[in-house]
Amino acid sequence: MCCWRHVRNVYLRCGHAFNLPDELIVCDSSRCRFSPNHPASCLPPTCKQTCSQYRQYPQQYSPNINRFCPGCEQAGHR
Repeated sequence: MCCWRHVRNVYLRCGHAFNLPDELIVCDSSRCRFSPNHPASCLPPTCKQTCSQYRQYPQQYSPNINRFCPGCEQAGHR
């Protein structure tokens, strides 16, 4: 099923954290109405009974990166 992905990079050396732009993850299921593989011929009311009508809960990632953030690196912190 299609979903959104939220990524928040945490930089351990300076403690700053930055959210990346949300990314739409598109599945290849023909039973997901948001998928590019969902057939145009699948219409209500059958579609509502056989296909996913909602995106999954967003994937959330928060990688801990052992370095300074880009702003601190640009300011000369090492």
